[in-house]
Amino acid sequence: MSLMKRNVLLSALTAATLILASTAAQAEMVLHRGNGAEPETMDPQKSTGVTEANIQYEIFEGLTTYSPDGEVVPGMAEKWDVSDDGKTYTFHLRDAKWSNGDPVTAEDFVYSFQRLVDPAIAADYAPIADPILNAEQIRKGEEKDLTKLGVKAVDAKTFEVTLARPAPYFLGLIRHNTFLPVHKATVEKFGQDWTKPGNMVGNGAFTMESWTPQASMALAKSPSYYDAANVKLDKIVYYPTEDISEEFKRYRAGELHITYEVPSDQIKFIEANMKDEYEAKPYLGTYYYVVNGTREAGSKKEVREALALAIDREAIAEKVTGGSFLPGYSWVPPGMIGYKTQYVSFKDMPKQQRIAKAKELLAAAGYGPDNPLNMEILYNTSENHKKIAIAVQSMWKAIGVNATLNNQEWQVYLDTRDEKQFDVARAGWIGDFADPVTFLDLFLSDAGVRNDAGYNNPEYDKLVKNSFGIGDPETRLASLQRAEQIFLNDLPIIPILTYKTKHMVSKKVQGWAYNNLDFHLGRYMSVQ
Repeated sequence: MSLMKRNVLLSALTAATLILASTAAQAEMVLHRGNGAEPETMDPQKSTGVTEANIQYEIFEGLTTYSPDGEVVPGMAEKWDVSDDGKTYTFHLRDAKWSNGDPVTAEDFVYSFQRLVDPAIAADYAPIADPILNAEQIRKGEEKDLTKLGVKAVDAKTFEVTLARPAPYFLGLIRHNTFLPVHKATVEKFGQDWTKPGNMVGNGAFTMESWTPQASMALAKSPSYYDAANVKLDKIVYYPTEDISEEFKRYRAGELHITYEVPSDQIKFIEANMKDEYEAKPYLGTYYYVVNGTREAGSKKEVREALALAIDREAIAEKVTGGSFLPGYSWVPPGMIGYKTQYVSFKDMPKQQRIAKAKELLAAAGYGPDNPLNMEILYNTSENHKKIAIAVQSMWKAIGVNATLNNQEWQVYLDTRDEKQFDVARAGWIGDFADPVTFLDLFLSDAGVRNDAGYNNPEYDKLVKNSFGIGDPETRLASLQRAEQIFLNDLPIIPILTYKTKHMVSKKVQGWAYNNLDFHLGRYMSVQ
């Protein structure tokens, strides 16, 4: 064969290979999603953020899970029984496998629930398990025996949970990512490295294929998932997208199917030109500034109230965020069924009266022209957070407060907040389930680092904790309403905005549905 003929043949073979590869790539259904910050950790029991939860819900599946519209539906438990006193839940597990082929058993849930409350793990979210018998005592170190936690494997496919008190929201609570099961043998074999690609074993619809920090994380469809036949996506690729303007550009260029957020300065353009791709609906989240009550200025109620009074929420919601938030005057956001929304006392006070009152309060606290109050606003990297912080800085200047801004990357910011090394910090809380207690138990005096304001009010604690044992729904919610009013009067945090979902969703995406918790599982989606 001549060299020319050989080269022609090789070129033809190469072209054929490329065509086949291209056809295979086109046949693969891949969803590309923006996901805000780089994940802090993929360990369900150790993570705290929404960006981690979005991915963990794909890799793992709990006893219960989310329907497309946010309802509680069976997950690893195909059914359950609840005792007459509401304290014992018996979950009957379906036949399911881990991604390495091992069967999912009740012992996996015993291990994972115990791991969540184990002081050795030091999970920030451990208090979320407090409704379970002995969970609070174990996480506080008062009970040393993990086996005393109210969980039991009756047999391989029957998992029993005993509660310390009835919790009508329990089936929604255990959807939270901290209750997701982890594979014991994998955790013990790899230690801190068990969440790395190639090591991680999950029981969800997808497995971790690759993770390039600050670039992307790719998940591949799991053939061992019990409902794999109905999972249409072959792959989901998540991208950290702290630069919201860049994320929007990538979306418009067709590189992303779904964005994590939208830039506030583009909302008018979006509503005029891309309205059918923009989702902006209220959901259970509050955007707030937490005041460090362990520092001198933050410990004074007059200061906290003055700072809260000076913030023009309507201006921020409409002018700064372009209507992508609603003005927020409550801690528990509106929308909780049966719960009467509580508001700060100055909600209906005219703006000029608020400003005058704020100045009076600062003077009463010892601050004024000769002794100005200096405060630093901490926020994590985001254009929208920066714009809000600049607006607040200007509003505080009008009452004589000198505010400086401190921007930190997500993981550094979390550490700074946990260590209480801040004056005022931007924060947001998204409901873990549709019940007001998911907001109110955050600021119990014994809630650990989750209580980043250092708030401590015995009457508040009493009302929230007493509500746990109240069977009548109306009486229970009334107790929580009184607790929230005390909280809003004390103002350990400054509610500023109520969240709206803010996503661009490509017309190519099928299976996306709005829900007020804003979790959207890839197992329900496809890409045209």
